[in-house]
Amino acid sequence: MKMNRRIKILFFALALFSVNGTGVFAQKAVIKASIDSTQILIGEQTNIRLEIAADRNLHLQLPMPVDSIVNGIEVLNISGIDTTDIGNNRIQLKYDFLVTSFDSALYLMPPFMLIAETDTVYSEELALKVSTLPVDTESQKFYDIKDIAQPEFVFWDYAGYIIYPIIALLVIAVAVFIIYRLRTKKSLIPFKKEEPLLPPHIIAIKELDDIKLRKLWQQGRGKEYHSEITDTLRRYIEKRFLVPAMESTSGEILDKLKGISDTDFVCDKLKQILILSDFVKFAKYQPAPEENELSMMNAYLFVNGTKIEEIPITENTDIKDKKASDN
Repeated sequence: MKMNRRIKILFFALALFSVNGTGVFAQKAVIKASIDSTQILIGEQTNIRLEIAADRNLHLQLPMPVDSIVNGIEVLNISGIDTTDIGNNRIQLKYDFLVTSFDSALYLMPPFMLIAETDTVYSEELALKVSTLPVDTESQKFYDIKDIAQPEFVFWDYAGYIIYPIIALLVIAVAVFIIYRLRTKKSLIPFKKEEPLLPPHIIAIKELDDIKLRKLWQQGRGKEYHSEITDTLRRYIEKRFLVPAMESTSGEILDKLKGISDTDFVCDKLKQILILSDFVKFAKYQPAPEENELSMMNAYLFVNGTKIEEIPITENTDIKDKKASDN
């Protein structure tokens, strides 16, 4: 009797070990699926959660749905993997699928498949019911689709199309005005009273006085000295005789002035100034002090000999003119 009882206990232990051993082997990888809500309205969202438990060293493959799980259930987002160590050299993996549906129906989702090396395991089947909003067709009235409504005119909605072109035109107008005033050598303030222009000979004499006071040739700046004298005379000739002297050569200036009777007796003095200046500027000629002084003296003589002076009208002049007319 005792022998039989021991045999039965041993047999039961072997059977239990065999069942447990088979269960451990079969439980190398398991997958479980669950859904947060089995009923949603059209357009609402719910989460499907996958939980996988497997040995750490197993190579797992889980085919992931990309756009939809079944026709009608769309996948909006797949979360990252949440990995947890559950001991005994095993890990737990979690995935979340955010899904929605826009068609009312009862959807049956097939099991999720997990490939664990040579084994394939499946999760439970899930169901999702998608319902529409209840509509009271008896108490609620339905209307036809309205035509597209025209929005009210609001000026500030179109202000940019009006203001910006006007500003651009104003900027262009101001730029053109400034360029014109600068080219014509006029004041940028249009309504500013312009100072009366001095006669050309007064301006020329003042410039010659300034050149003389600076003593350029005495400082070894002979080229600058003669250049400034000739530039002063060229500007004077342009205003006095209306000859484009600034753009003409020395020979061209002398030829244009030969036919003017006012310059016959001073042309030789101007010729001396222009020729000496050309030698200094282009031939690097070093004139003697007497030649430098002569150019300045001849410049004064040329301006004073060709100037036009206005005779001021005075009371005595008017009386003399009246007496002369009476006689």
